[in-house]
Amino acid sequence: MVSSIRSKLRNFIATMAAPPDLRLSLAFTAGEPFHCPPSSTVTNSSFLGFLRNCPNFVSTRIAKAHDHRFHLSPSVGRKALKLHTSVSCDVFAQETGNSEVECSPNAQSGLDFEEMKQRFLSFKKQTYMKKLEHFRALSEMQFPKFMVIACVDSRVCPSNILGFQPGEAFMIRNVANIVPPLECGPTETNAALEFAVNTLQVENIFVVGHSDCAGIQTLMSMQEENSSFTEKWVANAKAAKFTAEADASHLSFEQQCKHCERESINRSMLNLLTYPWIEEKVSKGLLSVHGGYYDFHNCTFEKWTIDYEESSIGQGRLSVKDTVLWG
Repeated sequence: MVSSIRSKLRNFIATMAAPPDLRLSLAFTAGEPFHCPPSSTVTNSSFLGFLRNCPNFVSTRIAKAHDHRFHLSPSVGRKALKLHTSVSCDVFAQETGNSEVECSPNAQSGLDFEEMKQRFLSFKKQTYMKKLEHFRALSEMQFPKFMVIACVDSRVCPSNILGFQPGEAFMIRNVANIVPPLECGPTETNAALEFAVNTLQVENIFVVGHSDCAGIQTLMSMQEENSSFTEKWVANAKAAKFTAEADASHLSFEQQCKHCERESINRSMLNLLTYPWIEEKVSKGLLSVHGGYYDFHNCTFEKWTIDYEESSIGQGRLSVKDTVLWG
């Protein structure tokens, strides 16, 4: 029965002149007759009237999109004909006088991707086409000078805050911008490091942390048992936690977290030297290791560089130099 109704409805929809910006998704349940005006009486201008006149029409959702493809799916939760939308349910509710119009969960997502599309088209026009030769060269090979290890936090985008352009930085982002030591075994972070250092021959490794890091807060508040994926991951920085708790035991939890955010960066910088192919290049002056801390409360950025000669991996001692504050 359901397939029969679907077939008839598809044929009906195919004969309609739907508005170009309308995208519909109709759902119905078997067992209820579906009666609507003949397709010959439906025009673009009377389409909303058609929706009002369908006897089984219970709730309506409407939206704009870039095409007018129709999708049919069985409705299990409600015995009704539903018109799903991508945008502007409020407007449609006003037009139809139906105060019970419901918006599809995908409505905002449709708008988000529409905005994303416009940003992409703007990038293509304003950046890609104006630097066509540069992007054509990048399509053949990349020669980044930086390997950046940053947090996944949506507020901290290295390309945005540090102005990296395509081809300038090879990046890995993980929770709390952590670099595990060699002894922890393979991870996506050290795999990316290996590729960046040995294949791309980057000149700088830059570990970038930030204020109010939820990963560090998780690290500082967790108990010994690591039950979640996040806890198991941030446990790689437990040495930074122990140092922060010892050095800032008299401070509030918030201040201890802030202390740990910086200590974790330093610990990751030291962990980088546990990889022989990184330490070798650093010792020869072919590779530099840097740390950075972005405070988005006052928009400042602090940067420092590892002092290899004064640091000791065996003793867990990191010495830094060339500390500067931007902003």
